[in-house]
Amino acid sequence: MARIKTFEDWIDVFRDWQKQIDVDPEMFDRVLGGYVLEAKYGDLHTDEIEFGEFAGQRKWAKVLEIPDQRMRDAVLNMIIYQGDTEFASNEQQRHLLKNAPSDYDLYSLVRVFVEETRHGYQMCHLLISHFGNDGRIEAEKMLQRRADRGTRLLNAFNTPVAHWLDLYAYQNYMDRDGKFQLQMLSHSGFEPLARSMGPMLREESFHLGTGITGLRRVAKANIIPVRLQQKYHNKWLSGSLDLFGTDHSSSAAWAYIWGIKGRPNEDKEDDDADKERLNEYARVQYYEECKRLVEQTNLLIEGEEKLYCPDIRFNRKIGEFAGKPYSVDGRSLDRDQYESYLRDVLPTEEDEKLVAEYIQRDDWVASKAA
Repeated sequence: MARIKTFEDWIDVFRDWQKQIDVDPEMFDRVLGGYVLEAKYGDLHTDEIEFGEFAGQRKWAKVLEIPDQRMRDAVLNMIIYQGDTEFASNEQQRHLLKNAPSDYDLYSLVRVFVEETRHGYQMCHLLISHFGNDGRIEAEKMLQRRADRGTRLLNAFNTPVAHWLDLYAYQNYMDRDGKFQLQMLSHSGFEPLARSMGPMLREESFHLGTGITGLRRVAKANIIPVRLQQKYHNKWLSGSLDLFGTDHSSSAAWAYIWGIKGRPNEDKEDDDADKERLNEYARVQYYEECKRLVEQTNLLIEGEEKLYCPDIRFNRKIGEFAGKPYSVDGRSLDRDQYESYLRDVLPTEEDEKLVAEYIQRDDWVASKAA
């Protein structure tokens, strides 16, 4: 049985978690000029289930209205994983609150931090409000896992974010993946989950916007070499691609058939979904969006050396290309060469030391107005 009985009990656990990860809510209040941590529910695309075998029926307002226990378990699991990523991102980024390169960056990170906290809060509100004892247990476990202990559910959310260049790439790529995940859940047949997504998407747009803005400011400053910048694009894009899940996923197919997780732009799709390739479909949309943004960033870089998006098969840990030795330009390498190759294209300890030296300078990142 869960130790917590009410949402107020969970708030007490949440406050303890904030202390354990050494964040000061009063600092957030000072920087933002006040904020309210609350659950927010927005509008629906439609009151009807939009796809799958229940399409056209009214969305389910309560868990017991969902017709099958397997479907209820799938919705529960989606909420758990989404909430886990939100609190994990706080844990990954918390140290950077102490060394922001500008007042704008401090404001941006504090806002992102508070909104990611709210997103986790939102998911726990769903768990406790709708899923009984199972939900209360999972909401408590949400605050027991730790990114710095490597116990968050998705491995990319156990990876440290070491400095502000790391953070900009993280926000651009990981939070952009988050946008796609929230879009897919916004079409869910479970009404409270779908209603949660609108406010979260509006907030998430700021998060990924700060990421690409930061990367462009670094490119424009032209202090950190392009080759070194590129390694952080390689690191976080490849990790983010894995977050879309396995190829030919039966779980994604059933989630679609059951009407509980759609395609990113389900309300704008004209073609029938290829249910065998739903994860790949979303992943390719995401990858193409990232490529466009990197191409736009290159317009700010003087000289011939430019940034790029590594091949979609590079450094993958999940799916068809997991563990396969593909280069950033899509070549298949000899496996005995691959580990040394990765040291050339992903950040090393030496690279981290170089970045630490660069970011001591006042001009390593262009001002927001520049």
